[in-house]
Amino acid sequence: MADIAIRDALRAALRAAMRSRDTAAVAACRGALSALDNAGAVPLDDRHRAGAIELSAVGPGAADVARAGLSEAESRAIVRREADDADEAAASLPADHATVAELRRRARLLRDLLDG
Repeated sequence: MADIAIRDALRAALRAAMRSRDTAAVAACRGALSALDNAGAVPLDDRHRAGAIELSAVGPGAADVARAGLSEAESRAIVRREADDADEAAASLPADHATVAELRRRARLLRDLLDG
């Protein structure tokens, strides 16, 4: 998977996790894909602010804007940060806490996808 974009790898892993009903893998993939989508969001400008109806954008898609493009390196850094966050969350909990193993598994899954 080293030559596959990380977003594509996450989507493929999500499909496989859903088929196998692997809730931890589904959560890891969905979380990472959401983080990538959020990173591509663009700031709002005046066309997107609530206000007087006569000042609002008119017509289907009138206020739509393209998402900011992320490079593969930026995408991989975001997924790496998601894995690090899962590890940090696990480290902040008592070792016998019920979610520690799942958090560590999420981090490992994301790192495995990054390593290809």
